[in-house]
Amino acid sequence: MTIDEILSNEPLRLEEFPVAQRSVYLAHAGVCPLPRRVQVALTAYAAHGATCDQEEAVPPSFLADARQAAAGLIGATPSEIAFVGPTSLALSFVAAGLPWRRGDSVLLYADDYPSNVYPWMALASRGVEVRALETDALGRIVPEQVLARVDDRTRLVALASCHFVSGWRLEYQEIGRRLRERGIWFCLDGIQTLGAFPLNGPCVDFLAADAHKWLLGPCAAGILYVRKELQAQLAPVAFGWNNVRCPGFVAAPELVLQGDARRYEAGSTNLLGLVGLKAACDLILELGVDAIAAELLRKRAWLIAALQAKGLSVLGADAPPANASGIVTAFRPGADMTPVHRRLAAHGVMTSLRTDRTGQNYVRFSAHFYNTDSELERAVGALA
Repeated sequence: MTIDEILSNEPLRLEEFPVAQRSVYLAHAGVCPLPRRVQVALTAYAAHGATCDQEEAVPPSFLADARQAAAGLIGATPSEIAFVGPTSLALSFVAAGLPWRRGDSVLLYADDYPSNVYPWMALASRGVEVRALETDALGRIVPEQVLARVDDRTRLVALASCHFVSGWRLEYQEIGRRLRERGIWFCLDGIQTLGAFPLNGPCVDFLAADAHKWLLGPCAAGILYVRKELQAQLAPVAFGWNNVRCPGFVAAPELVLQGDARRYEAGSTNLLGLVGLKAACDLILELGVDAIAAELLRKRAWLIAALQAKGLSVLGADAPPANASGIVTAFRPGADMTPVHRRLAAHGVMTSLRTDRTGQNYVRFSAHFYNTDSELERAVGALA
């Protein structure tokens, strides 16, 4: 199946993406609806799991296959992938597990999603200084700004691959290369990119992303990437039968961890969530991330022009292709956008309402590859 086949065959599109039968869903940067393939995989697993041991409801190779699929999306190896659940938890594992020294500093962006701010703020109790980037516009981070703020005390930089409100996509590969040259760790919140644009895990040291946005998977079924060379330095913060060797389920006299990223998976696996995650990964890999990215940028260009023609301002409308994403965020300076958001919902158009630190709120459009041009026209037409 290809994107062209989906968009040119309406019965196929409606079958594969049931949400399109009832609404124009343009809120994938929030929480996605599940594609049919993911729903079928979840339903089949649940039905099988109702008749046997839940762990027997998947093939013996399932976890290895799921790890391989997730690794394939970010150019990593399966041994660098841990299944730990939500992005918030994965980022917290990184923040809590590194060997900090009093006087170290972390550089972050305070207007990133809170899940990529709070775990680093909590390090203050361990004597770590938290520094914040300043930008000229919301989310508009460029490599030079980052590099200008690091020094000999900087141990880690924590940023998002794409800003959740403005949609500005980070040049993380360049930042990662330059930070590695200086021996500074780089942690990336990749949730607003995974499944929408290419992600190169080896360019960073740590990456966390849940499946419930652009990847089109279930909530709280996410991945944690830990570069192989750093797994000995990132200590687990949770321990159990799954990440510590215990032959025959008998507690051993010493803690001997798994020799790869499984060392961060302390307990029983969320098999239901991972069944959905793998089905979502398989779908995205079949369609091709490059093809998805090209389609999202095409939709973005049309939507920006159409919204501006309606008299709306768009955050980052002038973003270069390297920084553009599938997020298109519209507003009227100083105006409350809540009535616009409600009007769209009343016309069956699902968007997200987001607010910045100043109190300005926005209507965020985040179309995916399966949304048609006619759906975008319907959304803009509902603005009146």
